[in-house]
Amino acid sequence: MMKELHLSERAFFPQTAVWEDIQENYMEHVISAQEENDGTCLLAAKDDEPAGFIFAYVEEPDESRIEAYTGNTLYVSDGYVAPAFRRMGIYRQLNDALETIYLQKGVRRIVRYTLSNNLRMQQFLASQQYEPVRLVYEKWLTPDGKAPIRLFSP
Repeated sequence: MMKELHLSERAFFPQTAVWEDIQENYMEHVISAQEENDGTCLLAAKDDEPAGFIFAYVEEPDESRIEAYTGNTLYVSDGYVAPAFRRMGIYRQLNDALETIYLQKGVRRIVRYTLSNNLRMQQFLASQQYEPVRLVYEKWLTPDGKAPIRLFSP
């Protein structure tokens, strides 16, 4: 399902790397985050068929923090529901279960990123009382550094 998530990301953002180029390193990152950063991957199935997943891990505070909150932060890294299982509340259930696990562990700050054109996820997050805090602006340049690369089609 991680590959399907990646393909979905590419549909939103064409500059997403080709899955085959990153799959090994990315899966190593997921395994490492699960083992070393109190990560959790929850899977959903319907009629014994994989329907979706959500993955998150804990980020410990460091000296670079500028916010008043000083505890651990849950970073929800990945989540996906296969098209055949969407609009059934599966992602909401996965998210609720994930939040419950980490609230019981004392986490009181949850961070998520989503693409600027992923409006359905933005609507979902707003419905779950997430608020946009920072906007990330990116500027990609050509290999010679002389011209910007257009990230989205006009």
